[in-house]
Amino acid sequence: MKQLLFFIVACAAITLSHAQTNLYENPDFDEIAKNHKIIAIVPFKTQVKLRPRQMEKLGEGDLERMEKSEGESLQNGMYSWFLKRKKRGKLAGLELQDPKRTNALLKKQGIDYDNVYEYTSDEIAKILEVDAVIMGDYETNKPMSEGASVALGLLIGFWGSTNSATVNMSVYNGIDGVLLWNYNKKVSGSLGSSPEDLINILMRKASRRLAYTKNSD
Repeated sequence: MKQLLFFIVACAAITLSHAQTNLYENPDFDEIAKNHKIIAIVPFKTQVKLRPRQMEKLGEGDLERMEKSEGESLQNGMYSWFLKRKKRGKLAGLELQDPKRTNALLKKQGIDYDNVYEYTSDEIAKILEVDAVIMGDYETNKPMSEGASVALGLLIGFWGSTNSATVNMSVYNGIDGVLLWNYNKKVSGSLGSSPEDLINILMRKASRRLAYTKNSD
């Protein structure tokens, strides 16, 4: 039984790691990043795709709440990923804005999950008083964040893990909104998937091409 469980977990990990990847790096990113002192991450714009029968069982606003929960989970997961590297001394001189502060500052300006992507990255950076902004899109056919997963499980009878997910994240220069870095990755996985799993897989190789971390891992 233990051998069978190990085999299942191994297969799931391999499947989750398999991906379609596209990466863009601004040729001036390294030089521009030298002047960055603080960066912020906004909630990822999320789309949860469900089957028609699953949709029928959702109440008004349920899907939107799940998507918001997912987007904020990715925001927090990315923040945690950077924070761990900072604690290891691998992000010297770079500060990370706490997502709670990010969201609170945006809220004071009437900006929230639903309309944040109606603003340009430099507008967001000015409001947050940061040097760079990380923004992204996320698409999945099952939620991973605990709140969304439990809600979906209670409503339509399945739980937890993700069958497929596509993450598209970008780093923008705060002062002028120039795109510095874009990473698009599609992963397929199941057992034990979580926002943390997804971020770790997303950044495992990408961090080698990200100016803030390329010389740290």
